[in-house]
Amino acid sequence: MIMISGWPKCLRIADDTEYKEVEIDDWLFEFAQLFRTHVGIDPDAHIDLHELGMELCSEALEETVTGEEAQSLFDMAASKFQEVAALAFFNWGNVHMCAARKKIPLDDSASKELMTAQLQAAYDWVWGKYSLAGEKYEEALRIKPDFYEGLLALGQQHFETAKLKWSFAVASKLDLSSWDHTETIKLFDSAEEKMNAATEMWEKFEEQRSKELKEPGASKKEDLLKRKKKQGTGTDGVPSGNGGHEEVSSDEAAVMKSQIHLFWGNMLFERSQVEFKLGFDGWKKNLDAAIERFKLAGASEADISVVLKNHPSNSDRVEELVKNASNLSSDPNTEILQR
Repeated sequence: MIMISGWPKCLRIADDTEYKEVEIDDWLFEFAQLFRTHVGIDPDAHIDLHELGMELCSEALEETVTGEEAQSLFDMAASKFQEVAALAFFNWGNVHMCAARKKIPLDDSASKELMTAQLQAAYDWVWGKYSLAGEKYEEALRIKPDFYEGLLALGQQHFETAKLKWSFAVASKLDLSSWDHTETIKLFDSAEEKMNAATEMWEKFEEQRSKELKEPGASKKEDLLKRKKKQGTGTDGVPSGNGGHEEVSSDEAAVMKSQIHLFWGNMLFERSQVEFKLGFDGWKKNLDAAIERFKLAGASEADISVVLKNHPSNSDRVEELVKNASNLSSDPNTEILQR
């Protein structure tokens, strides 16, 4: 996670009694902002976690170190540092996934042999980046097994790898009837399994978080995490109590739930396309499930209709599918996620 955004451009470094002024190049700030916007990560989050860990350590040391209360503070501090470490590997993996999006030029006028070599080189390069990302996500989960963001990311990495294998097969103009699709389907299965497990993990996390916010002292912990941004105030500048924290938590949970449904829908939609072209019977089931996920994510019927028009099975069924989707139940807390 980039930690530059929000820092002062001019840093003063003490050197005995003399101060020196150090300028940080603008490109660092511009890249940090670009990375933050593109990936959707909070550059200050793990700094705040680190700060909270230090705050809790300091508080424990200032009291009786051998006391029961101090030990509980040490446990909380250790948990925060554990999360910092997991976040480092998580964001390291994100860097590799972003790097894999690099556009590799292919010469359409090249000979068949050269084109095949170029495709293979491009495939190997992206595959390598995806593999590195997967290793970092797995390391994050080894450090913090209940790190649902890492599990979601690993599920996405498997999903993107499945898409890569499929795209390579299509671009190489292989005979899909004899193409070995076993590993690709296994990757889709694995991605869905990890998505399901991460969702259950997140739901338990939110349930526990909701309980903690209602407990005495919860406001202090939340204020420590948000101090660098809000200084303990709400959007109207008035100090917020537990009620304000619960409202923010509810909004964040709604957005996260929407993102999960959207990603799950995309995964099922892509899989249904692959299955349709391979002649599998299960493609319609996955397509219907994808529509349900899009609906739960807050997508409009018009948006869903546009997406369905790109499905290889596109026919008169589009309007029927959208009509059926309108009858799906939606979560009242779900917000429309702008893509």
